[in-house]
Amino acid sequence: MTRSATEIERIATPDGRLLTVRRDGDTLGFPILIHHGTPGSSLLYEPHVRDAWTHGIMLLSYDRPGYGGSTRQPGRSVADCVTDVVAICDAFGIDRFCTWGVSGGGPHALATAALLPDRCVAAAALASVAPFDAEGLDFTAGMGEANVESFAAASGSETEHRAQHELELTRVCDATPEAFLTEFRTILGAPDVEVLSAGLVDFMLANMRAGAEPSSDGWFDDDLFFLNPWEFDVASIEVPVLVWQGEQDLMVPFAHGQWLAAHIPGAEARLTAGDGHMTVLERQIRDVHAWLVDRFEAVK
Repeated sequence: MTRSATEIERIATPDGRLLTVRRDGDTLGFPILIHHGTPGSSLLYEPHVRDAWTHGIMLLSYDRPGYGGSTRQPGRSVADCVTDVVAICDAFGIDRFCTWGVSGGGPHALATAALLPDRCVAAAALASVAPFDAEGLDFTAGMGEANVESFAAASGSETEHRAQHELELTRVCDATPEAFLTEFRTILGAPDVEVLSAGLVDFMLANMRAGAEPSSDGWFDDDLFFLNPWEFDVASIEVPVLVWQGEQDLMVPFAHGQWLAAHIPGAEARLTAGDGHMTVLERQIRDVHAWLVDRFEAVK
């Protein structure tokens, strides 16, 4: 099998928007669709790509509306991503697939599982937020200061939200790797600092900057979806779901993963003591891919 560069496609949606989609790995392999974090982009992490090639996986990732090269969709909900997922899969001739989403991508992976059970074989929600209105969950309890400030601004006026957003955008776009670790220290526990310092920070900065060009409206809109109804019920999910959440996560508190694991029927929970937020992306994707491939093979 010969390695080639990541393919980048522009896919049209039924309502006339365009989505930037990246594809790598084995084009004849098991399709796995990635929903990136907040903020983020469709850039693929090289270790994930290597794992895809090694294990016969075709990886697909796309810029959510307003990120990178994808047309903005003002007022979008989490559930709206399903239209985009269908457009992508149809464009590549994919009938059945698996999906994972990390952080802000987690709810989108769950929406895909809930609303496309005839096509989505299995899903993984990694360091994912739970619904803002989740019964019995204090959404910001245990969350680092930077994220608490971000949610507070997003729940205020548009002027307050935009001012906080522009501040965070500057912190990301102007940061050196060292400065990033300092600027966001309140949401980085010890395990995350360790993997970021070892090299992950370079990818994270490139990933976030790619999503903020030419506009950061996708990030701005994501902040709002966190606070609004997802427009589907996780209790309606019928396909296998893996919930992975680290106990030392300061971006998305451990209780979010516990809540999702308890409310998604039949969910397999890996609630780990040693993981933070970034460590799941750095250390656990190989196991996530293996779990998804096993579910895909089971229904072939």
